[in-house]
Amino acid sequence: MDLQYLFELFLGGLVRGSIYALIALGYTMVYGIIELINFAHGEIYMIGAFTALIMTSVLTMMGLNQLAVIVLASVAAVVYACAYGFTVEKLAYKPLRNAPRLSALISAIGMSLFLQNYVLLAQTSDFLPFPSLIPDFHFWEPYAHVLSSQELMILITTAVVMVFLTFLIKFTKIGKAMRATAQDKIMAALVGIDVNRVISFTFVVGSATAAIGGILIASHIGQINFYIGFLAGIKAFVAAVLGGIGSIPGAVLGGLVLGMAESFFTGFLLSDYEDIFAFLILVFILIFRPAGILGRAETQKV
Repeated sequence: MDLQYLFELFLGGLVRGSIYALIALGYTMVYGIIELINFAHGEIYMIGAFTALIMTSVLTMMGLNQLAVIVLASVAAVVYACAYGFTVEKLAYKPLRNAPRLSALISAIGMSLFLQNYVLLAQTSDFLPFPSLIPDFHFWEPYAHVLSSQELMILITTAVVMVFLTFLIKFTKIGKAMRATAQDKIMAALVGIDVNRVISFTFVVGSATAAIGGILIASHIGQINFYIGFLAGIKAFVAAVLGGIGSIPGAVLGGLVLGMAESFFTGFLLSDYEDIFAFLILVFILIFRPAGILGRAETQKV
């Protein structure tokens, strides 16, 4: 067996899994706080990518240099995606905070479909070319044939975001408020925590990670359309469940495991069925380990 081929599959799975992990972080944060699967999260990822494309075109026409274009387009995409995440939470989820979970789930699916069709009408159904925002790093040229600069940036970004979110939740005041809200919203409110503010903040942070993932993967692949968020969102949800939804390291681990599994599956078996393979993994994990790899089974009070 060709070791170089195995190594290429490993790196491909690592990069793919890192993208799933960036999106899965938003899923797992929202679920950890309010136990809601935000199925509109994939569309926030897509909107972040479209915003970066539009801003890149505008800033390039203004004659700005490449570094300024990258920074400003990325900041604009993250801010715009955060605004959408904040608005979605206020319009679609906050009014149903005390409603049955099925109502919130239906609202999440409806918001996902709404955002898809909104972007379809505002843009186009065709695939649009996306410029390469990440330049080739000179220090990385000897290794570029193994792992490109864009792929390296994806791996570094995923690691930095995971460390940042872990630090945010464990060692900051807002992080402590998030943990308290996740444990008991009523008691958190009684001790002075603004629960609504904490939940909104969680949606904003999750939307930021999705936007970052959208920019990186669109730059890597080189094209986008209005539908890219749906499949990426579903696979990120699988990654979050696989790693243990509600756990930040679990979301990253789940994304990496899913990416690796898909890479080796398509490399040795059938490349046409990689999407089906992701759902097969979800079925098996729900049957044999419903809490996920790093998740802990919860006892229900009766």
